[in-house]
Amino acid sequence: MKRTPVKIRAIYADTDAMGIVYHTNYIRWFEIGRTEFFRDIGILYSEVEATGCNLPLTQVYCHYHLPAHYDEVLLVETQIAYLKRASMKFTYLIWDEIRQNLLTEGYTIHACTDRGGKIVRIPAIVTDKVRSFYPNIEGEKANSWQQK
Repeated sequence: MKRTPVKIRAIYADTDAMGIVYHTNYIRWFEIGRTEFFRDIGILYSEVEATGCNLPLTQVYCHYHLPAHYDEVLLVETQIAYLKRASMKFTYLIWDEIRQNLLTEGYTIHACTDRGGKIVRIPAIVTDKVRSFYPNIEGEKANSWQQK
């Protein structure tokens, strides 16, 4: 299964008064991971939008194992867990830079909508590229990377 790693440095603005990364920043890093995952498989989000579709977030889950701190370099790994007719699920692992300590894991689920907010089929520009890397992806799969 294809995973896309992205390095991120925790900046001062990401942290609280104790120098620990504030919890909502992990969700922002999930978005960075998802964007780079798409780019890595040959999809630009602007191309998806050009089809008249959006992929709004419908669900997010985040499990915090260990805190990240100011100026640490983190590794965000993203992969796709499932692709359905009108939704998709991404999973994320956030590690320390050397991938020794798992800091956070989570997922996001996205619906596919038209510009008016109506649920529509995910465009072929997405499904074709995803299936080229995940040929057997159909419906919901269990978190396929529990073999950390």
